[in-house]
Amino acid sequence: MTIKKAENGWLVDIQPGGRGQKRIRKTLPTKSEALQFEAWAKTQVAQNEKWVKPKKNLTKLSELIELWQSHHGIQLRHTRTYSTLLRVCEALGNPIAEQLKSEHFAAYRSKRLADGVSRNTINREHAYLRAVFNELIRLGFWTSENPLMRLRQFKVAERELSYLDNEEIRTLLASLSARKEKDALLITKLCLATAARWNEAESLRISQLHSGMVHFTQTKTDKNRSIPIDEALSDEIRDFYKTSGRDVSGRIFKSSVGSFRMAVKESGIELLPGQLTHVLRHTFASHFMMNGGNILALQKVLGHSTLQTTMIYAHLSPEHLQEARHLNPLTRLGANLCTASPDIPL
Repeated sequence: MTIKKAENGWLVDIQPGGRGQKRIRKTLPTKSEALQFEAWAKTQVAQNEKWVKPKKNLTKLSELIELWQSHHGIQLRHTRTYSTLLRVCEALGNPIAEQLKSEHFAAYRSKRLADGVSRNTINREHAYLRAVFNELIRLGFWTSENPLMRLRQFKVAERELSYLDNEEIRTLLASLSARKEKDALLITKLCLATAARWNEAESLRISQLHSGMVHFTQTKTDKNRSIPIDEALSDEIRDFYKTSGRDVSGRIFKSSVGSFRMAVKESGIELLPGQLTHVLRHTFASHFMMNGGNILALQKVLGHSTLQTTMIYAHLSPEHLQEARHLNPLTRLGANLCTASPDIPL
């Protein structure tokens, strides 16, 4: 890299920022002008960042995940997010983060889909990794664009929700009542009465039952919920706690999901995959709406952060879309249309 004589003048061929930086080739009429241009170019490197080629960021994706974990992930109660991120990172080949593109993750999720992994699971992985970049951008550790920002998640069809009808509830409670241990029976009643998740009810402490309410803490959404409870059920739980004498720390029930599973099987109740204990929560919500409950009240009972999540139960309301019965064109034109002359098109 130098200044040398050329056929039509003096050729300046320099890299003023050093090796690996921007290269400049320019021909000038005289050697003096060439030297002046060289000196000017060197000053630009110090004064104008556009003249300096930015250094490559060789940070690996795994390093970003560790950075996210130490500054944000460690605060999360659910540890599966971190382990999921590490597994996805390994499956992607732990690339240099700056070289990760949306098409790389698109190829990864296509393979996952072909392997039989559900769209919900893949969307969750997508959301976790996208959130890593978003959080690091907020913290100032990542200055480039989020590589997954423009990649849409898979559309997932609403899955069918199963719930127990009145006869199935009676049969299930009868089966649970016949069992020696009453933990599963009372947990089931508590779930049906408050829409609690099984683990929320199972881990309940006696201190959380007071003032005519059950006060759920450490929930899935990390938000406390207080749900009114029938006095008879409250007394039944209190009496059980006093007589059981199993846990001096205040925990009322022992782990009983196995007993619940056996009772469901004995009752002959057919449930959709993955909805064993969660059917109780669906049952509360479904009966709440069918009996004329308010969708906004249901949202608060269930602890959903958005109404959209609760709306899956809206169709069970007796008032849901009832206007369709009265405002359709057939009804509006009158019942006599059904027996009208064949000349009248329907």
